Amino acid sequence: MVVEEYVKGVQAYFRLEKDGKVEKVLHSLTLLVEDSLPFDIVLGMDWGEAAGATLHLKEHECRLPSSAGEAQTARLFHVSGVENSLAHCCLSTPAFARLVKKEKLEEQVFVAYVRPVTEPKEEKPVDPAIAKLLEEFKDLTEPPTGTVPRPIQHRIEIEPVSRTPKGAVYRMSPRELEELRKQLDELMEKGWIRPSSSPFGAPVLFVPKKEGELRMCIDYRGLNAITVKNAEPLPRIDDLLDRVQGAKYFSKIDLKSGYHQIEVHPDDQYKIAFRTTYGHYEFIVMLFGLTNAPATFQRCMNDLFRPWLDRFVVVYLDDILVFSRTLEEHQGNLRQVLEKLREANFKINAKKCDWAKTQVLYLGHVLDGDGVKPEDSKITTIRDWPTPRTLTELRSFLGLANYYRKFVRNFSTIAAPLRRLLRKETIWKWDKDCMSAMKKLKQALIEYPVLKVADPSLPFVAMTDASQYGIGAVLQQDDGNGYRPVEFISARMPSEKVATSTYERELYALRQALDHWKHYLLGRHFKVYSDHETLRWLKTQAKMTPKLTRWAAEIDQYDFELKPVKGKYNVVADALSRRADYFGAIVHYLDIGKDLQQRVKEAYA
Repeated sequence: MVVEEYVKGVQAYFRLEKDGKVEKVLHSLTLLVEDSLPFDIVLGMDWGEAAGATLHLKEHECRLPSSAGEAQTARLFHVSGVENSLAHCCLSTPAFARLVKKEKLEEQVFVAYVRPVTEPKEEKPVDPAIAKLLEEFKDLTEPPTGTVPRPIQHRIEIEPVSRTPKGAVYRMSPRELEELRKQLDELMEKGWIRPSSSPFGAPVLFVPKKEGELRMCIDYRGLNAITVKNAEPLPRIDDLLDRVQGAKYFSKIDLKSGYHQIEVHPDDQYKIAFRTTYGHYEFIVMLFGLTNAPATFQRCMNDLFRPWLDRFVVVYLDDILVFSRTLEEHQGNLRQVLEKLREANFKINAKKCDWAKTQVLYLGHVLDGDGVKPEDSKITTIRDWPTPRTLTELRSFLGLANYYRKFVRNFSTIAAPLRRLLRKETIWKWDKDCMSAMKKLKQALIEYPVLKVADPSLPFVAMTDASQYGIGAVLQQDDGNGYRPVEFISARMPSEKVATSTYERELYALRQALDHWKHYLLGRHFKVYSDHETLRWLKTQAKMTPKLTRWAAEIDQYDFELKPVKGKYNVVADALSRRADYFGAIVHYLDIGKDLQQRVKEAYA
């Protein structure tokens, strides 16, 4: 085997315990890049010498010294079906992780997953005429404050004979109490909350952000459960996309704290009260997580841009798109839209806006001068499915493909070389026929008549699943001939969630799927199938961690019926969550970019 690609001079620190002291050993590593090997990274002689590791291949063991000086043993295993002698040296990730945790070797051993990334492309400068126009309206980027009288206000209608929801005041850490006081002061200063004596009172929790900051989360599940659902439909996505055909220039406008710029009707403000250690407060403005808030926001945007809707503006919730055939025409259209926003006193988030682009991503579709194309992520999950290396991996892919076999012409003939490998006593040999069959099946799954364009007149069904290492989901519709997929989702489980409970992983998969398909599902009733029954109690669970409460608030926006289904009937989502290239615990990501060496130093210094 000859390896030609490599990354040279990667500086990595290894923390080692020697004579009772912790030392840092610096290694300059050369990482060879070879896709055919059955593991993510190989730690060679330098690591083995530094860590004191010894391999005993005959006994299938790797022995590591513990802090007590005794040799501890981790079992090696053989990856079946791989014609590569190096496969005998693969270490079972779960077994290795258990050993490290049991013997408290975290300071001596780490597992790294290195993934290639594309360097971000430099943004093209905005056309001078557009830049001059934006400078003229820079007052729109000021932070929103107070309430603005608008013809549309958010209403909250309570179901008759409902019990008033009241939440507990949760205990908080000193840091959370300090953040609570700070955010209450800011909300009062902006004029978005006021002291309250309401009988309603939702609990308040804090959820950590990625940057380490704390996000205040109010649990309105009790209020949402007794709120009359708004039957007003959201716009049909296919109709919106039809309007932009022929356009060559596009601008996407994002409102700053969009929901907070719409007032709750004075008669309903007491219903969104919340309880804290520092008193009882109620919101004056609409906020994220309230049932019917998306419909109110849509109605407000439609009312604002009514003269230009479908002519050069389309709006779907907080996604405002301005489109034109020429740059000069776009400049004039954009001026009218910005003037209307200024007149209505709406503020925009300039960092999330795109101005006069020739290609934009909108509602899961790529828009450019050539027309409308589906977003590439709809098919990459299947197109980039890794080549099976074991019988288990092959059965997983065939299970997914078999689910849609009625739509694939000559399915049995195409899949025959792969099914042959499943026979008893058959020697595994992945040949050209197997590769060709795999390629044909993948192509069939991402083309019509299997993968269909979403039909807003048909009900949607989402199937989700989560494994220890990944999440999977498929959005489907039944057109009378059986369920056909609209879009697949498959993603590696984030490292911090690998060791969490099954419930949390399943909830994470559901939340990610709903957020990804928000433009299809928000504002309409649909079904969700999952093989984890405890998700049924999501809306009634009394007490949850702050993180799960935040996820529950996001999920609570959707109107769906959750149906438990046995694992064997959830084969598609199950296979998507168990792709072979997801197996392995990720301790830290090292992106191969211009600053790789510095990232490695910072991560393990």
